[in-house]
Amino acid sequence: MTSIQSSEQKPIRVMIVDDHKSIVWGLQRLIESSEPRMEVVAMATSCAEMLSTVAAASPDIILLDLDLNGESAVDVIADLPRLSSAKVLVLTGVRDPEVHQAAIMRGARGVVGKDESADVLLLAIERVHAGEVWINHQMMGRLLSAFSSGAANAANNNPEVARIDSLTPREREIVRVVVKNRGAKSIEIAESMNISEHTLRNHLTVIYDKLNLRNRLDLFAYAIEHRLAVD
Repeated sequence: MTSIQSSEQKPIRVMIVDDHKSIVWGLQRLIESSEPRMEVVAMATSCAEMLSTVAAASPDIILLDLDLNGESAVDVIADLPRLSSAKVLVLTGVRDPEVHQAAIMRGARGVVGKDESADVLLLAIERVHAGEVWINHQMMGRLLSAFSSGAANAANNNPEVARIDSLTPREREIVRVVVKNRGAKSIEIAESMNISEHTLRNHLTVIYDKLNLRNRLDLFAYAIEHRLAVD
C-alpha cells in the first residue's frame, strides 16, 4: 500500500468509538502499528461518552461504529461539528445501504465494512483525512440521486444564480472534471488536467468558498442540481 502522507506531516489523530472491547483493542493495535502515520488519541464506547470527550481529545478522524450497545450513532453524527472539526469515518458491520446513506447524509465522510482488510481501513483513514470521500460507486449514485431530488424541490426558491455566475470558465471546467471522475483520486484528476495536486486543491478551495460548499461530496450534489457537470 502506498501512503499519501509524508513522514514530515503530523500523525493523523484517531478517536475509536465502538462498544466491543476486543474490536477497540484490535483497532488500537492496528493504528499504533502504522505509526508515525497515525495515532490513537481517544476511545469511547457510547454516543454520550464520545460527545463528552471529543472536544478535549481533538481528533482528526472519528472511527465510528453505528451500533453502540443497541443505540444508533447515526443521529449524533450531525451534532459533532459543533464540538469538533474531526471527520467521521463509519466502520460498521451493518450492511443496510439505507443506514449507510443516512450516515453520509448526516455528515459522515465515508463508510468501511468491518469485513474489509486492515490495509483498506488504514487507506480509508488517510483518504478521508486528506479531504476525500470513501464510499463505493453504488452508494455515490444513490447519494447523488437523493441530493438532486431534494435540491430540485428547492431550486425555484434558491436559484443560486449569483454564486454560479461568480465561477470562472476554468473553475467550471474543474467542476465538470471532478464530478465526472467522482471515484478518482485528487492526484489522478490533477494529472488529467495537467496541473499539480496542490493547484487543484487551491482551485477547489476557491470553488467551495464561492458556492458555499464544504467538500467534494457537496460539490457532486450541487453540480448535479445545477447541471454544472454538463459540457
